[in-house]
Amino acid sequence: MLVTVDELSGRAVKVQGDPSHPVTRGFLCGKVAKYLDRVYSPDRLLYPMRRRAGVAKGPLPQGREVEAFERISWDEALDEIAARLTKTVAEFGPESVLPYSYAGTIGQLGYGSMDRRFFYRLGASQLDRTICATAGGAALTSVYGVKLGTAPQDFAHAGLIIAWGANIHGNNVHLWPFVEEARRAGARLVVIDPYRTRTAALADEHLVINPGTDAALALGLMHVILREGLEDREYIDRCTHGFAELKAHALKAEHSPEAVAKVTGIAAETIVRLARAYAGAGRGGRGPAAIRLNYGIQRSENGGTAARAVCMLPLLTGAWQHKGGGLQLSTSGSFPFNSDVLQMPELMLASPLGRAARVVNMSLLGQALTAQDAGVGGPPVKALFVYNSNPAVVAPNQNDVLRGMRREDLFLVVHEQFFTDTADYADVLLPAPTFLETKDVQGAYGHLFAQVSQKAIEPLGEARNNVTVFGELGRRMGFGEACFDDREDELIDQALTTDHPWFAGITRERLEREGHVPLQLPVNESGEVLPFSTVEWFRTPSGRGELTPVPVFSAPVESRANAAAGAYPLEFLPRKADNYMNSTFANLEVHQKMESRTAGVLEMHTTDAAARGIVAGDQVEVFNGRGRIALRALVNGQVAAGVVAARLDWNKLSRDGANVNALTSERLTDIGGGPTFYSTLVEVRKADAL
Repeated sequence: MLVTVDELSGRAVKVQGDPSHPVTRGFLCGKVAKYLDRVYSPDRLLYPMRRRAGVAKGPLPQGREVEAFERISWDEALDEIAARLTKTVAEFGPESVLPYSYAGTIGQLGYGSMDRRFFYRLGASQLDRTICATAGGAALTSVYGVKLGTAPQDFAHAGLIIAWGANIHGNNVHLWPFVEEARRAGARLVVIDPYRTRTAALADEHLVINPGTDAALALGLMHVILREGLEDREYIDRCTHGFAELKAHALKAEHSPEAVAKVTGIAAETIVRLARAYAGAGRGGRGPAAIRLNYGIQRSENGGTAARAVCMLPLLTGAWQHKGGGLQLSTSGSFPFNSDVLQMPELMLASPLGRAARVVNMSLLGQALTAQDAGVGGPPVKALFVYNSNPAVVAPNQNDVLRGMRREDLFLVVHEQFFTDTADYADVLLPAPTFLETKDVQGAYGHLFAQVSQKAIEPLGEARNNVTVFGELGRRMGFGEACFDDREDELIDQALTTDHPWFAGITRERLEREGHVPLQLPVNESGEVLPFSTVEWFRTPSGRGELTPVPVFSAPVESRANAAAGAYPLEFLPRKADNYMNSTFANLEVHQKMESRTAGVLEMHTTDAAARGIVAGDQVEVFNGRGRIALRALVNGQVAAGVVAARLDWNKLSRDGANVNALTSERLTDIGGGPTFYSTLVEVRKADAL
């Protein structure tokens, strides 16, 4: 991103894409193109604040939140936090303190540096940051040993592109021009998704899959490929481990197209046709097959297995050997930042515990805040420090989360840019900067360039970044280690201190000079970067692509396979908005206008609406045993029969003060311990039927 700053006022007046970047190529996504509306919003939290005496914790009316708080100085805020944490540790032990953060900022410094040092040294409970990507990440690394994939630029050379649970046009827009370039050269785009996303609407073919059945479809494709001898045996023998076992498993009758069709809702002949097209891509002069897999499929109970199964497909066809072939889920693991030096986990040994603290899964926050032992043994959580996240909105099992946050004996600190739903429950509020107001070093999810983001403007008001806040808290807590004095440039240098060959020649000075620098990945004799084309790329125990343990499909407990016998017969998709980033941007009017079509609505199929006497525009209640939300019916063609969908939003912006996570459970994925947002059953009724 390029930022134009008025020299006289110091105010940013324009943001634009960097035309020199080979992936983003001079344009921004719709969210960030309007980022200055966020930076200069009149609703920004700009000063430290403390909850007024006698004001109960809980939801506050939008626009009037400040009435519940009084402005204080940074010294007052930090002194109070240090005193309360000291008291909590003395009474209940350091593990009674729980940090809660995720990717509100994804730079190496903002995401995990001084904050980790502080909580490690304090002896606080460790947070297992699972809420987004752990099931898929664990799946990818179990097969390949590293989170790496096809470069976005190379998708332009594909002959077949499968967007599997990936809304490229809505949430990965910088890949879209390369997809279109491939299509202009004759490639086909096939979308596999239970919802008619923007990408599905623009695709050559949309396969509407039943939620949570992706593993079954992947096994069905394997069945056809192996039954018809369409696999690349030379590549398999050279680069994979466990093929014989996978083949025997995939060829079982339960994975035949006919059997898989009954599970997935996709016709048997379509499964056969897709398998043949996938295996045949890259032959006869056509471009290879590329899969853009995204994290949607891993947010069901067998989501880790589903992701593993899809990740195995290019190993069977040898698609990795051809430019434009392979798969991309995430490239984040390709950046060998020195996290151990940056975060210093050894500080736990200097804490009052003298050992590693217990681990709390962030997807079980409701349990952690309401159980006497946080659900994992040890003391109850008595202090919660939230930064880079909005758990009151994004965490599953929302009712328990809010019940826990409402506790008067819970000391809650929130470091934020706005009065979010989480901020409504805070005892102390701290103002956080936007990414234009601080310096950081970046990797990426979807490309292979390391980058530095310079501070473009001075922080607004009294906003302070994570490095400053946690460094100052460390000093106030009496932590004598010199590491709490490190500043941004020192931390960036530490993050880049590695002898990993992919970071060869990448220094802070070079990043500052050039802005973005490509990873130094291995190239073949033609000068091409072809991940997993040879055994040298794999980081698995066998040194090859792992095809075992074989993926085994099992229907989620909350799925249509088990819905008919229960009180909640509809599968529920709690969707992400195209123009928000989870809950970020949801409070800004310009983004709300872009999302107005799905604001406060439940999308239903005609069949399900008619069976309940519901027509478009009716007020409806969506409910299950965990909670209920009030929405307006939108009867359209975006979902199949048996499926309903609604969009994630702030609680305080909804009609009844609750969002889709009032309905989701704390059940975890099969691997990775992630949330199962998309394995949720509900019922719907007209509001006047209550």
